[in-house]
Amino acid sequence: MTQPFSPESQPFHPETPARGAADAAAAFAHVRFVMVHPSHPGNVGAAARAIKTMGFHDLCLVAPRFPDVLDLPEAQSLASGATDVLAAVTIVPTLEQALALTTLAFALTARARVLGPPPCDIREAAQLSCAHLQRPAQGRVAIVLGTERSGLTNEDIALCQRVCHIPANPEYSSLNVAQALQLAAWELRYALASAASLPLLPSTEGQAEAGDEPAPNEKLQALMVHWEQAITEVGFLDPQHPKKLMPRMRHMFGRNGLSHDEVDMLRGLCTAMIKAARRG
Repeated sequence: MTQPFSPESQPFHPETPARGAADAAAAFAHVRFVMVHPSHPGNVGAAARAIKTMGFHDLCLVAPRFPDVLDLPEAQSLASGATDVLAAVTIVPTLEQALALTTLAFALTARARVLGPPPCDIREAAQLSCAHLQRPAQGRVAIVLGTERSGLTNEDIALCQRVCHIPANPEYSSLNVAQALQLAAWELRYALASAASLPLLPSTEGQAEAGDEPAPNEKLQALMVHWEQAITEVGFLDPQHPKKLMPRMRHMFGRNGLSHDEVDMLRGLCTAMIKAARRG
């Protein structure tokens, strides 16, 4: 159930898309999420799912309430497709052991602390993590979350380099542990993917069909001839007093970059308009 937190050190300096993806993967592998004394198996399962959806895989539990938490039905159920992350979870007795190989740890807390490491918000934490992982001697980052009921203790926070807050409603700032972890993982993914120039939106490559390709000018001009005929038939265009109607319509259709299918659809509309006008 345990695994060492020691991926091979590789500097994170994207130069090409392929290199950027490889370097980003190395950076993702150097991020650990730590749950201190988790008491609800469902939160552990949800945490595994949360980090997998953002491309991370290293989840560490410090002295969980149930020693067999990874095998409990609620944890398995809420992992929902991330059981591989759940199976690879590291379990250690102390936070010191969880952070032994980390070089920058952020303690997530909703409460301001008079004493302790300097504070930052979660977006700044993600940016600091990204910069830390880009150094030639690549560091290792940890995001530390406390218990569901009381959060992190002052002693826990003292083991971290920064205190981290998630901006929330000041009148009700309490986040579920798995929810907080999901937000942290998303901010880290966004920062790392942006730095590596990786796509942040789903790709549509391979989904386009022939009809989605831009229509050539010849086809657009044929549409305009047909369109002028149709709007004349229905009485919208008066050939004796055309004013600037057709030039404006040419401009409207031209600036929208119509596809083959869109031109065909509009030609079908023209045909229907002409038939309807003639029947009338």
